[in-house]
Parts: sequence; structure tokens; C-alpha cells
Amino acid sequence: MTRKFFGTDGVRGTANTYPMTAEMALRIGTAVGRYFRNDGTNQHRVVIGKDTRLSGYMFENALTAGLTSTGMNVFLLGPVPTPAVGLLTTSMRADLGVMISASHNPAEDNGIKFFGPDGFKLSDEAELEIERLIESGVEPAQAANIGRATRIDDGRFRYIERVKSSLPRALPLSGVKVVVDCANGAAYRAAPEALWELGAEVIPVGVFPNGLNINENCGSTNTQTACEAVVAHGADVGICLDGDADRVMIIDETGHVADGDQIMGLLAARWAEKGQLKGGALVATVMSNLGLERFLEDKGLRLERTAVGDRYVVEAMRKGGFNLGGEQSGHIVMTDYATTGDGLMAGLQFVAAMVESGKKASELSKVFETVPQMLKNVRYGEGQTPLEVASVQTAISDAEAALVGSGRLLIRKSGTEPLIRVMAECEDAQLLERTVDSVVEAVVAAVS
Repeated sequence: MTRKFFGTDGVRGTANTYPMTAEMALRIGTAVGRYFRNDGTNQHRVVIGKDTRLSGYMFENALTAGLTSTGMNVFLLGPVPTPAVGLLTTSMRADLGVMISASHNPAEDNGIKFFGPDGFKLSDEAELEIERLIESGVEPAQAANIGRATRIDDGRFRYIERVKSSLPRALPLSGVKVVVDCANGAAYRAAPEALWELGAEVIPVGVFPNGLNINENCGSTNTQTACEAVVAHGADVGICLDGDADRVMIIDETGHVADGDQIMGLLAARWAEKGQLKGGALVATVMSNLGLERFLEDKGLRLERTAVGDRYVVEAMRKGGFNLGGEQSGHIVMTDYATTGDGLMAGLQFVAAMVESGKKASELSKVFETVPQMLKNVRYGEGQTPLEVASVQTAISDAEAALVGSGRLLIRKSGTEPLIRVMAECEDAQLLERTVDSVVEAVVAAVS
């Protein structure tokens, strides 16, 4: 069954445009409140965090109203990274965690994502049931059972302590100069504070949010500012987070950017050498580069692929007993320390590798040669289904046949935007471009 409101990572869209309206957030709050408060008691808790978007105030209030109307007691964390919500959901014995964020998207967008009582994101089945409740409506609690809302002032500090505990106490970062780009987002205070407390010399970037500048010319999807800062300050390394700090890109001392695949490859190899990599495998999505898979095979390790979305990575990790996974986009999931992608923790693991090995970031940030990869997006209109058009299906079949034995093709709908993503990998650059363009042209013709 297709989900109507939920995408690959919660509900997301342009603020004040359906489905991301205050009215819809109220309905979502009542639905998810009823879903998790189903035993008639008044002891249920939910923690709500948010990033720095202006619309976060509106959605925080609307969700609080919906949740308290069903008898849920709400604890408001204010601006904290997404992984902090997963952490505090469990540590506060809450039934539900809510993060208000559109991650790496621009400021005009926002989203709502949920964590269950175990700190992990909800399953497809749970989201389908919540959607049913959104559409059918729920009975509010009786007046005497309405929930309370309380602000929690130390959520950020609790998270910082957990982040610091992911490194051995005997591994100080003194003498390491770090640029940390917080994307004017949720980690604008937590990330610099954690690094400073660990002993690093910190050069903060993107730490002046105004509600409208999150991810604007900064962060993991716009790394140029951080790259320039690393070179200008002679920093040893750059840690580049996104708006809710669940993604990371690493910048070496020369200004070169390492994506999630390179970071995962480094960590997998180092953890395997130390006997810390569970199951002899790394879990990543179908988007991860073929070069990563070959690198792992050379190390006697496996790459377990999943559908796109860190939620699916985590599900596969939990099912298979693995402890390292993530996405090329920079979600790095380390279930020994966190329940979801944590950009700051992953960045610290990279810095720890530098300190332990005595190597520069440039020596660690490219552990394998990438296979040339091309990704192009085609936007489609409401009601259009271009992947069902016969001419598009023929173009895809022809492209797959052309790449047999030399590469691979991946076609998928975005889970957060009305886009068809066309991605291919191939050693032959001309064949790569030709196959991608042939599919893109067919999709463009189908939606024109």
C-alpha cells in the first residue's frame, strides 16, 4: 500500500503549503498521539526537537496542541540535532520522539519525522496506520486527561555528553584544528561545544541562524564556504553538517571533500582491523558507489545494499546484526552509539582515525577510487507517472542492456520531491553519459 503523507523520511514539504500546514500538523499530532497512547493511562511522554527554521515555531505549537489533546505529555527540547531526539526519546522513557526539520532542504521547507520508544524511526506499517488515523480522525481525551507541555533546557547538554562518550577518554583532540560547519542549523551550538570540550581548536562556520538561512551557502550540501575556511585557517580537517546534523561531509586540509561512501569505507576497514565491525559487512543504499563495494571485497568484507533512506539502512542493520551503515549523502549510522545517522559522531570518528594513525585528513579521506557516476533529476507534475510510460520503460531497458557487464543503472522516484532520479555508474565516460541522457530525454518527453 502506498503512503499518502509519509516519504522516505517523515512528512515533508513547503511550509504553509499542504501537507505542511499548521492544520495538518495538528491532525498529525492527534493521530500519532492516539497511536502511541492506547492504554487509557495518563503517563505517556513525547519529546519534540526542531532545527532553526522560522516555521519550526508554528509546527512545534500545532503538534503540541494535537499531542496534548490526546493526553500525551510533551517535552520541548528546542533546537537540537535529529540524533539527539532519538537519544532523548529512550533516555527520558518517552513513547515517542518528534523532530521538526527538513534536513538539508532550504529554509522554506519543513518536515516532521518520528522515533518510536526504542529511539528508532517508525516502520512503514506504523506510518500507514498513522495515516489512517490522520484521515479518519480521533476522539480527543477527556478534559481531565489533557496532557501537559514542559520545556527541557538541558537536552543539548545531554546530547553533547553522549557524543563525547563515543570517543575513548584517553583520546584527546588537543592540537587538532577543526572547522565545523553547522549549516546555521540544529547543531549550531552543540557541535562547536562538543569539539571544544574534547580539546580541539574549533573554527565554527554557519552558527548564526536567523530562521531563514539554514543550509544557505553552507552545510553538507554547500561545502564551498567550509572548504575555504579550512584552507584559510590552515585547519587539519573540516566537519560539514546539514541542517539537522544527521549528515556529514569531511573536508581534508587541502579543501578536498569526502562523501559518505569514503567515510564509511574508512570506518569499515578500521573497525574490521580492530575486530569492532559486526557481521563483516557495511550496510549502504543502492546509491553507494561501485568503488566502495569493490574496496570492501578486497578487504574480505561485504556491502549489504538497501533502498534509499537511512531508515531502511537501520532496519537492515538491526535485522542482520550489523553496527555500521549509511548513505553516500553523508548519513553515517553507528548503532553502538546512536539510533540514527549522526553527522557529529561520524566526524569525530574520522578525527579519531587521524589522531590514532598520525595521518593527515588527505591520507584518510580517499580510501578507494570511485567508479564514474552520473545522476540527473527530472521534475514531474502532479498526477504524472512517467515511469509507467511505455517509451520510458523501453529507454530504461535499452540503457540497462547497454551497461551489462560494465556498470549499473538505477531509476527511482524521490521520496521527498516530485523528481525522477536517473543514476548510472560506468568506467566508460561516454557510455555513461549516453545511457543517462537517453533515459532523461525519454522522461522529459513523457512529462512535457
